[in-house]
Amino acid sequence: MYEYAKALRQNPTNAEELLWQQLKNKKLGGLKFRRQHAISKFIADFYCHEKKLVVEVDGNVHDLTEVKENDDARQGWFNEIGLKVIRFTNEQIITGMHKVLKEIKTHIH
Repeated sequence: MYEYAKALRQNPTNAEELLWQQLKNKKLGGLKFRRQHAISKFIADFYCHEKKLVVEVDGNVHDLTEVKENDDARQGWFNEIGLKVIRFTNEQIITGMHKVLKEIKTHIH
């Protein structure tokens, strides 16, 4: 799992890289975010341990029924262990980063 997470970190999508530039080095609220972070059998796109917040970035593949079902199951598991999950589409990040960051801030304060 950890090797797979490492591989994902080395090949981010454009939207993931754009968001990472805003989250890394405690740029958002002084909080540490990790990218492609393994949590048990799942990998969160971005994770803030201090606030128990998972931020997911969804491309078009997440519109497929099977992928949506897997996303729902994974989100349910994250919620069961006390994590909050918020999701953004690639387009939301690329065209409206300020709105994305504002939404994340509402969940960390």
